[in-house]
Amino acid sequence: MDQVAESLARAIGARVKQERKGRGWTLDQLAAAAGVSRRMLVNVEQGGVNPSIGTLLRLSDALGVGLPALVEPPAARTAKITRRGEGAVLWTGDLGGKGVLVAGTGGPDVVELWDWTLAPGERHESEAHADGTRELLHVQDGTLTVAVDSESYEVATGDALSFYGDIAHAYINRHDEPARFSLTVFEPGVGAAHRTEIPNA
Repeated sequence: MDQVAESLARAIGARVKQERKGRGWTLDQLAAAAGVSRRMLVNVEQGGVNPSIGTLLRLSDALGVGLPALVEPPAARTAKITRRGEGAVLWTGDLGGKGVLVAGTGGPDVVELWDWTLAPGERHESEAHADGTRELLHVQDGTLTVAVDSESYEVATGDALSFYGDIAHAYINRHDEPARFSLTVFEPGVGAAHRTEIPNA
């Protein structure tokens, strides 16, 4: 990991640990609630791994906080500006693409704003998110193919697409030029499945 990625991994680890301890949960309890291995959770909390977006979503849902809450410190109820280059890079492609979380809200109804770039030939697979999740994307440059379940949509510069993100989906650049798009994700009731009971150790 480079220095920026290491710093982000440490911040995420500290926040996950803070949220877990604030609930009085053991590592085993959070691992069970999130459906991740204890070893992965230990590595995340120690800042020794840059977890996948899927892992972060499972942890944020189990903790009942939004993904943005895991990548930035709690803020007072004021406006928050994210300057160019300050977003959390949560995905990097083998060919140079990036998924950057630039802004978001707290739970239980979470809204995330992303800035994505896919290099020619890159593909990002996304697991199904929580029930009711909606995604809206707007292509700023290039052409993007979005696969949702068994359907495929080609979205060109200036086009927008909205779809349910609670089924598996993928973003694909099948063209010779980079594709850049903004993505807004709405996840209602984050953590609702974990609020009524503490998972067993």
